[in-house]
Amino acid sequence: MGGFGSGRRADRNLTTDYLRLDVRALERAGFLRPGHCGSWGWSRGGEVQASIQIEARDTNIRLCYVTHRDGESQQHDYAVRLVRTACNYGGQRSWFVCPCCGQRVAILYVGSVFACRRCYRLAYPVQRESESDRAIRRADAIRERLGWERGILNGRGGKPKGIHWRTFFRLVAAHDHATRAGLEGIARSLSIVNSRLSKATRQRSDN
Repeated sequence: MGGFGSGRRADRNLTTDYLRLDVRALERAGFLRPGHCGSWGWSRGGEVQASIQIEARDTNIRLCYVTHRDGESQQHDYAVRLVRTACNYGGQRSWFVCPCCGQRVAILYVGSVFACRRCYRLAYPVQRESESDRAIRRADAIRERLGWERGILNGRGGKPKGIHWRTFFRLVAAHDHATRAGLEGIARSLSIVNSRLSKATRQRSDN
């Protein structure tokens, strides 16, 4: 078991930079059933990055794992409280209670301890996107819905079966609008880069 906290940079503050523990995934896998005890792991490319031991109780789960930082190892063993709320159409939904702030959350992220996104001050990747990034992502989402190859430079495809012509034309118009916005943003970025390169070249020439 290992991998937690090793090599982490302090300036990383996106949710994708951290391993996450999702209460919904645990519930689907049976890890919240009282009395269940097992290992939960994270892998990439078929190789295990890290794992923890989870023991489920009636009102909490016990987490056991080791963190590694600056060549030192630290053993962690503590409980995370669970609460359950009623769903609109029957049944219950489980939530973590963040060990740091006490807020009800579905996902905890691991640094030295498991805590919520707000406690670690993490941003979602989409919050870092520029307007052109968002436009390109919208265009790609439409391309995926239409069964077209991803990538706004790949051109249009045809109308897939099962989509009405009116819907198809609406989606194509939205795709073209998002594509134009994305390409205009890319052009502005390239213009800024070229301007900076030209300025740096002139400064070197003057010196």
